[in-house]
Amino acid sequence: MDDRTSRLREAFAARIAQAQSSDALESLRVEYLGKKGHIADLMSSLREVRKEDKKEFGQRVNQLKSQIEAQLVEARDRLEILEEQRMIDQAEDYDVTMPMSLETGSYHPITLIQREMEEIFRTMGFTIEDFSEIVDDYNCFEALNIPPYHPARDMQDTYYLSTGQLLKTHTSAAQNSIMRKYGAPLRAIFPGRCFRNEATDACHENTFFQMEGIMIDKDISISNLIYFMKKMLSEVFGQDVTVRLRPGFFPFVEPGFELDIQCLICGGDGCPSCKNSGWLELCPCGMIHPNVLRYGGIDPEEYTGFAFGLGLTRLAMMKYGIKDIRTLNSGSLSALSQFTGK
Repeated sequence: MDDRTSRLREAFAARIAQAQSSDALESLRVEYLGKKGHIADLMSSLREVRKEDKKEFGQRVNQLKSQIEAQLVEARDRLEILEEQRMIDQAEDYDVTMPMSLETGSYHPITLIQREMEEIFRTMGFTIEDFSEIVDDYNCFEALNIPPYHPARDMQDTYYLSTGQLLKTHTSAAQNSIMRKYGAPLRAIFPGRCFRNEATDACHENTFFQMEGIMIDKDISISNLIYFMKKMLSEVFGQDVTVRLRPGFFPFVEPGFELDIQCLICGGDGCPSCKNSGWLELCPCGMIHPNVLRYGGIDPEEYTGFAFGLGLTRLAMMKYGIKDIRTLNSGSLSALSQFTGK
């Protein structure tokens, strides 16, 4: 029996030394280690061995099997190294004088407009805050004076999750947390991505960006709101911008307004981006409702404040002349690579 294992060991060593390909190694593996291979034959002959010799014979066979397996692994590694070296040797030399593209990447237009807005408000004493895209019902609705079954909820087209939470429908969802974090007086903005389950067109998307802003102090009035909005817009566009303020209803402000900007794409003549009206809804705003101040732990008898929800996506469209909002989420490099600001 010892002669059989020795002969197999010697024969395998000679065969594997000649193997020059992965296919040859695989054939050896099947021939020696396969279900009908030499090692399997040795194990099946174990019943013919005398009882007192079975243990020793079994150990010799297992030792031979381990040696064959190790040699196969070593041979595969050797062939891989040789193949890599062969590919390197066959590769063409790299020409360091070969022309190359010097094109650089670009920022997304919403990133650019958000950075610009943050800097503008930072110079006016506002802090920059962040907030989760997944929120609970309380922060997104109830803390904003929108109780269950309030008709304003129907306007949100909310994405609800199986956990009972929801995707943030507006950046106003951060108001309560920010108020409780800082108290009053307070100046803060919190940009972020929002989601609404609505049909898309040239000026509507189900994923878009807003920037919420709140200012709370003693004796804050509508005139403060108008001043900050006009200053912000003149800084963004580098010119005086025609705006209009019209009444609007939002449960978390009283009184509420819609601040519209004259369409800069068509100059007010009418186009698909502004639904041919010449105006684009840009900034719902108003004086913070006393109930919202109370929910945020602020005494409405002592403090007042304003809040606004600025559409960063629409602001980017106006600033960069983007006619279709769907371009911003398209991932089109040809459309987005032109924005190279920092």
